[in-house]
This record gives sequence, C-alpha cells and structure tokens, in this order.
Amino acid sequence: MKKTLLSLSLMAIAFVGHSQNCTELFISEYVESTNNDKALEIYNPTASPITINNDYRIVRYNNGTGSFTGAPATQQYVILKQHTIQPYDVWVLAIDKRNPSAACPGNDCAVSAALQLVVDTFVCPDYNISYALSHNGNDAISLQKNVGGNWIYLDIFGEIGFDPIIGWADCPPFYASDCVNSRRVFTEDHTMIRKSSVRSGRTVNDAFNPTVEWDTLTENKLVNNVAVTNHQLGSHSCDCAPVGIKEYNKNSEFKMFPNPALSSSVLTFLSADKRISTVKIINVVGQNVLTVKLDNPSLKFDQKFNLPSGVYFADVIFENHSSSTEKLIIE
Repeated sequence: MKKTLLSLSLMAIAFVGHSQNCTELFISEYVESTNNDKALEIYNPTASPITINNDYRIVRYNNGTGSFTGAPATQQYVILKQHTIQPYDVWVLAIDKRNPSAACPGNDCAVSAALQLVVDTFVCPDYNISYALSHNGNDAISLQKNVGGNWIYLDIFGEIGFDPIIGWADCPPFYASDCVNSRRVFTEDHTMIRKSSVRSGRTVNDAFNPTVEWDTLTENKLVNNVAVTNHQLGSHSCDCAPVGIKEYNKNSEFKMFPNPALSSSVLTFLSADKRISTVKIINVVGQNVLTVKLDNPSLKFDQKFNLPSGVYFADVIFENHSSSTEKLIIE
C-alpha cells in the first residue's frame, strides 16, 4: 500500500478544525466493547450518494502512537473498498471475526451475533496486516480521504499522538487521575454517538473532551463470557438532513420489495403484525411526493408509483398510528 506524507498545503486544510458543514463523510458512532465487538459507523450528511473506492481510509493510532502530520504504518490503517453511502444514510464497519467456534475470549473471538446483524462490511481479518478497527478506549482514530495523492483529515476521534492510558474523560486535561479514579472515562467499554447538532468532522488535533460532540450509552459489558454491546448502529440523526428524514432505521417494521426497483415496478409492502394504513414517499430534500391511503388497512399492500430515478424514503403509517421508514432506490 502507498504511504504518502501530507503536503504543507493539505496540512493547512487539516488544521481548520471542521470541514464545511454537511459536505463530507464523518464518523457518527464509535463502538468499543469487550472481545471483538468493535465497530464504526460512517455517515453521509449530503443530499447525494457518496461512492467510496479506495480513496478513503480509517487509521488507528494505538496507545498514543503516530503523528498528526506523518504517514501511518501500513498496519495502522485500512483502505476502504468500493461502497456507496446513500444520502443521509450510514455505513457500518466491524472487525472480520465471524467464526463462532473460535476460542473466546481471544484474538479470534467472534463478533457477537447481535452486532453482526447490523454490520454492512467486515474488515481487518488479520491483525498482523491491519489493526485499524481493533481499537480500545485509549486509541485515537481518524477518517481520511485521498485528494490528489495526499491524505487529508475528514474526522478525528480522540487526540493523535497522545495516550490517555485508559480512555478520554470529561475533565481537563481529559485523562486526569481524578477522572480515572471516579470512572468518568467515556471511551473505554462504551458506545459513543455523535450529537445530531454536529454537521461535519473534527479535523483539528487538540485536547479531546468526548462530551462536547458525543453522547454515550450504558457501559458495554461481558456477561457469562458473552459481549453485551449497547449501540444504535444502522441509523443516525443529524441536523444536515431535511425535516422528516433525519433518521433512517435499518430495523424497520415492514419489508419492501423489489428494492432497488424500476420506475415501472409494482412495489410490495409487507408487515408482520401491524396493518398498513398509509404509505408516503418522501424525496431526499424532505418533500412528500406521493401519499397513498388504504381504505382497508392490510398487512400486505401492492402499488405502482411510477417515480423518477433517484433516492426516496418510504414512510409507512400503521393502523395504530405508529410508523416506520425505509430507504427506496428507483433505478
């Protein structure tokens, strides 16, 4: 793999602090749990699909190693292969450890079944080749993009080149012994979720207070040798998205197929236990382009919508007035 030092001009870009709002990918969720339950969620805050194809990478600076301005060793990073993140959608990455018979705890312990269900792409199967997603609470992580042969920072979690020993805390200098002794460390054995008010990545490498831009869930634990990992992977609420489509939930309460579909396709909506009463089609800027109300709510509904090519959200309202949303792609 190619290792490239940042040019002076691009380093200047990296020190701006935040990139322009709602224009580039950033990390929306950080999962640090027991065994190999480690994951990152990357969010697309724009109204257009972003295709990744060997031009983005994740770098892990374990135990304070590495330099903000230097090129990381090949084992520190993973180049992200081809994948398209749709508007206001996320991409969930986790360590490629899926063998349930592997000795556990141990280096090859399988990612828990519950976490595997929401992972889009597994990476870094061999620690000796890349340990980019084998992070612990005291490891800084960056998301970078290759621009003109130079890697620039899109987002930084933690502080590169600094070891907080256990993890980052909320009292200056954010690793102090009083924080550690009172267990006010947020990044060890916790899931961190980017606040919805954050609209771009953090590109300045200064002291890291995790509570400024992140919320945290209940501590992740090991129970009877099984990882209990709290997370909200699969969706992200962000102020970049138009009102009405701030959050897309992968674990929706209905199935819709075919998806992707052709404009002339008949779409089938299927619910397991709630009768469908209304289907709304919303475009990526939050406009309601079509509404269909069923005279007789049903568990199954077929409809041809004749929509132009693009990305939409199907908002299904059930008879009990609850609702669920799925992304719809028309080719």
